[in-house]
Amino acid sequence: MPISSLSQSCQGSRFRLGTRGSPLALAQSHEVRTRLNEAHGLAPGAIEIIAIKTSGDKILNQPLSEPGGKGLFTKELDIALLNDEIEFAVHSAKDLPTVLPASVTIAGYLPREDARDAWISPHADHPQKLSPGSLVGTASLRRAALLKRLRPDIRIELLRGNVETRLEKIARGEAAGTLLALAGLKRLGLATRATALLDTRDFPPAAGQGAIAITMRNGDETIRTFLAPILDENTFIALAAERAFLKILDGSCKTPIGAHACVEDGRVRLHGIVLKPDGSQFYETESSGPIREAVKVGEGAAEELLGQIPTGFFDTASSPVP
Repeated sequence: MPISSLSQSCQGSRFRLGTRGSPLALAQSHEVRTRLNEAHGLAPGAIEIIAIKTSGDKILNQPLSEPGGKGLFTKELDIALLNDEIEFAVHSAKDLPTVLPASVTIAGYLPREDARDAWISPHADHPQKLSPGSLVGTASLRRAALLKRLRPDIRIELLRGNVETRLEKIARGEAAGTLLALAGLKRLGLATRATALLDTRDFPPAAGQGAIAITMRNGDETIRTFLAPILDENTFIALAAERAFLKILDGSCKTPIGAHACVEDGRVRLHGIVLKPDGSQFYETESSGPIREAVKVGEGAAEELLGQIPTGFFDTASSPVP
């Protein structure tokens, strides 16, 4: 169905958008709803936002790698889709597991925000300038490993909670600093809380960081067409490479992996890194290719690293996050 015809048919219709209930998740969902309302000329109430509590939201006292890792922030939303309780779901793309349920698919992504990590600290304007033995809070094995690579003397402590909660904990002095996604800070109007922005070359982000993903039931062409006007092709291409890289390396919350791809001049370029959890060893690679081969670019980069990484490289017992 043409977009114009679909927009006309949407008048008076109601759509249900599923999301987590955190302030950031709701901000992302409101952005999706606003873009869809503008694209189709819908009334403000045409898209209902339904907040769904996920397993990951209920676990606040341990790293997510322990109870199951990726999928903890998506499982309940997938179930709501399959039970026809919502028409589509909004996610932080970095939370999506590399393998989705057979009946769920990624419709696409909004244009990607800045993918960099932000350093937040009242004590030092860069992790490199922290006092010896300083304590840094994070729930991310990737960020912990990158910090330990830079500063082996730094101590890492688990820091969970939503963005505002983590910022409050740093302000109270529970840790000397933390790292958060700049995109999330921007979407919450908190970008000014960043002490410094870390270059993706030194601190490669998580695959998908900065992108808002929308999932839907596989084969629902009406919803696919409905979402199409707000989806960004370059983001889709970049994340295809990043997710392919992650999938080959069996990326999970137990594996410190960073991946960042961009599209320039008809080509996709990927920088990827795999680290030992304590940051003591790492392997990184760069790869590029035509945009139509984005998945191959990601897969090829990952296979190159697998050929270099020694057996037993990953030792989760040495993870710096308690």
